[in-house]
Amino acid sequence: MNESPGPVPGLFTLVLHTHLPWLAHHGRWPVGEEWLYQSWSAAYLPLVRVLRTLAAENRTHLVTLGVTPVVAAQLDDPYCLQGMNHWLANWQLRALEAATIRASSDPSPASAPEALRQFGSREYREADRELEEFDTLWRHGGSPVLRELLDGDVIELLGGPLAHPFQPLLNPRLREFALREGLADAHQRFAHTPTGIWAPECAYAPGMEMDYAAAGVGHFMVDGPSLHGDTALGRPVGDSDVVAFGRDLQVSYRVWSPRSGYPGHPAYRDFHTYDHVTGLKPARVTGRNVPSDAKAPYDPERADAAVDAHVADFVETVRQRLTAESARIGRPAHVVAAFDTELFGHWWYEGPVWLERVLRALPAAGVRVGTLADATASGYLGAPVQLPASSWGSGKDWQVWAGDKVSDLVRLNGEVVDTALTTVDKALAQSGSPPPRSFIADQILRETLLTVSSDWPFMVSKDSAADYARYRAHLHAHATREIAAALASGRTEHAQRLAVGWNRADGLFGALDARRLPNA
Repeated sequence: MNESPGPVPGLFTLVLHTHLPWLAHHGRWPVGEEWLYQSWSAAYLPLVRVLRTLAAENRTHLVTLGVTPVVAAQLDDPYCLQGMNHWLANWQLRALEAATIRASSDPSPASAPEALRQFGSREYREADRELEEFDTLWRHGGSPVLRELLDGDVIELLGGPLAHPFQPLLNPRLREFALREGLADAHQRFAHTPTGIWAPECAYAPGMEMDYAAAGVGHFMVDGPSLHGDTALGRPVGDSDVVAFGRDLQVSYRVWSPRSGYPGHPAYRDFHTYDHVTGLKPARVTGRNVPSDAKAPYDPERADAAVDAHVADFVETVRQRLTAESARIGRPAHVVAAFDTELFGHWWYEGPVWLERVLRALPAAGVRVGTLADATASGYLGAPVQLPASSWGSGKDWQVWAGDKVSDLVRLNGEVVDTALTTVDKALAQSGSPPPRSFIADQILRETLLTVSSDWPFMVSKDSAADYARYRAHLHAHATREIAAALASGRTEHAQRLAVGWNRADGLFGALDARRLPNA
């Protein structure tokens, strides 16, 4: 009989960052609401299913889960909830079409009628399960679902600033406002105020730790190079008590790296290959250089065997890393693996199954699993550190969000923020003291925050739906300027009508209150 491996020193933390930009009312295909519904069905529902399954086994402190306010808003939004229900039903209909297909105009092996019928039958069952789960758990929003996991200590919640701005480039007043409002938004939805955040893009500028401390944030994420690769302990930043935790790239890249990683294995479902009739994805990766029209049909048993192999590999990687890092620093070490939540299911179809098995296999292999809050409470902290200006983007600096490719967006953001702050300050000053709440001022700040979302320069720099990203940035900039111009010129009724009109599409963060904007 094989004996269980002995315990290893230290603590392992899995951090997941859940983020999409505001997509409701802003296009469907190829970029827009479809992105939200795909991620919801392929990643968010399966992740919750995994966590609820493990919680039923009395497992707790499993994952540190970052949920940005803009994602939380969409998971609670009535329009998005209705759209998601329709999307799931449409997926089931497409699966039924595949399951009963008699002939196909798509000549690829994975779209051959017999292969597609088998695939469609499995997809139909999966869609049926998700429709039932959505109707049972999610129809009143994502907040009750996540709150149950929080109340049961299954997860630690990381918050973040409203609309995910690249904080180092943001006006300090708006930066403070976005963070405080983001934490308040989380408390309103979940009855839990996060004590940690996922800093958007893991972006940091010296001094931001003082902003975090003032807002009640005790810890945040940076990328490994920000700590010069020494991520074995959390580090208080500067003269503050705010702790920076670094992503361990040696472990994280085992799963998802720029050049390799588990999702590229030939047995896994291919993300990029579609059946042209049903829009489903019936092929496996097959090989890195195999064209889409030659990829083999997806084989669940082959994929399942690959999952088991990659679970074993990851567990051994974590064990070795904890052992080596503990020996290096002369005390039990902390290893943090961090990923986008959307990797698990949306980009990597088998990811949720891998997660469930890993979260069982790690404790069985003698690895203690806990959250970032557990790491702080258990003293996995080292000496204070001075962090450099950094991010988790290309080059680990700010080039993705401030480089030549996006210099126009940087200028746009600066101009729009200046216009918004000037207009809001003047409007509130003229309304008396204390000023009444202003729907117009609120919408100006709402559109401004959507303008400065870090997603738009990222998409432009990476040439990923760049035209859509530029369109969205300029659309929200136009909304800000249009409302602000009407208000500044004394056309208050017109400004109100404009604010109401834009709010129909961009009505997220209903509790946002411009009166809480810090003074100049």
